[in-house]
Amino acid sequence: MKKRMVVIGGSDAGISASLRARELSPDTGITLILADRYPNFSICGLPFYLSGEISDWRTLAHRTAAEIEERGIRLFPDHRVTAILPDRRQVLATDAEGCGKTFPYDKLVIGTGGMSLVPHLPGINLPGVFFLRWMADSFALQKYLTSRRPTSIVIIGAGYIGMEMADAMIHRGLSVSVVEFLPSVLTTFDPVLGGIVRTELERQGVQVFSGFAVERIESCKDRLSVRSVAADTIAADMVLVAVGSRPETGLARAAGIETGVKGAIRINRRMETSVPDIYAAGDCAETYHRLLGKSTYLPLGTTAHKQGRVAGENAVGGNREYAGTLGTQSVKIFNLVAARTGLKDDEAREEGFSPLSVDIETWDHKVYYPHAERMRIRITGDQKTRKLLGAQIIGAYGTEVSKRIDTVAAAIHNGMTVESLNDLDLSYTPPLSSPWDPVQMAAQAWSQANRRDDGVESA
Repeated sequence: MKKRMVVIGGSDAGISASLRARELSPDTGITLILADRYPNFSICGLPFYLSGEISDWRTLAHRTAAEIEERGIRLFPDHRVTAILPDRRQVLATDAEGCGKTFPYDKLVIGTGGMSLVPHLPGINLPGVFFLRWMADSFALQKYLTSRRPTSIVIIGAGYIGMEMADAMIHRGLSVSVVEFLPSVLTTFDPVLGGIVRTELERQGVQVFSGFAVERIESCKDRLSVRSVAADTIAADMVLVAVGSRPETGLARAAGIETGVKGAIRINRRMETSVPDIYAAGDCAETYHRLLGKSTYLPLGTTAHKQGRVAGENAVGGNREYAGTLGTQSVKIFNLVAARTGLKDDEAREEGFSPLSVDIETWDHKVYYPHAERMRIRITGDQKTRKLLGAQIIGAYGTEVSKRIDTVAAAIHNGMTVESLNDLDLSYTPPLSSPWDPVQMAAQAWSQANRRDDGVESA
């Protein structure tokens, strides 16, 4: 009998699982159920669609529905899954008209993703208050922007989405205010680097209010006001709430599937859940951290693609393990790019390391070649073992920040020490780098600082 594989969720993890399963097992019947009509769309591209830099939202599709179905994958869009019944090996769903359907499975992959965190604030459901997570969210925002023509926006949250949307709304011509509860912006970076980002935001006309604890959102005529606990008020035509996300695990929990870190679905490195023949991947699931050697929760598109691929392979008889994440990520904010991988100093200390972080500022390429730009690198290593633990880099757009952070990520992935970065055979030409790449210069600065801490001065 033909094996039946059902996948819940048509974003990164679900699509990757389906495609990998089809590649390895042409005879398996693969059914993909998605709650909306937008399979395999780049959610990460939504800020650039809303900025107007991408004029047609359809170009955000990695593959069209027709191209997916041509691979022999049956798509069921606009189907809301209502239950998973492991004892019967069935998935129950309703279509757009409310008609119920039953999908039997031999193997099941859950890729339900995450959902926006909704703070318990008075006024959070007022007209003109938006979230940004899925395609439908972007359409609602776009409709409001084009029909109401607002001139100002308050963005609550200074994380990745908040920063990208501040850029997008300035690009669109709005007056932008960003409020953040913590003392600095881009809060997954150390404050000193967040300060560089704040300077760029303000240089571009963004008003930044840090240490701003939102108490409520109020409406007055056609305007909204964001009010702090200290009674400070910022008024605007619309509000975007971007304070993070959480795993969407309601279906899994109702089916008796165990959850773990931050409520994400508990999985092993084969993507197997606590229930036989059910796998999970992406933003709804835990993530194995390669450096820490344990599960954590790091919802990233790159992680979802890799986990989905592993889940799909194992669902059709493979024996693949997920290699693990380091939380490598980058973000463009106006003319800056910020990127990080591995652990910051405080994170490393919490995990029992003896971290030392060293900052350098250097040119991205030989200064005699035109358009050289300064870049800031903070590199973190363990003082006792000299093991490379992480890096944070900020530089101008075009300075190959992502290339540099990827070099560090590859080194951490392979268990290298800070000093061994100097042994890497990295490319060089004066318009692009130096004989010692900036990452290697940072490694040398770290080694010198670590010797000083050990009481040994370098020659």
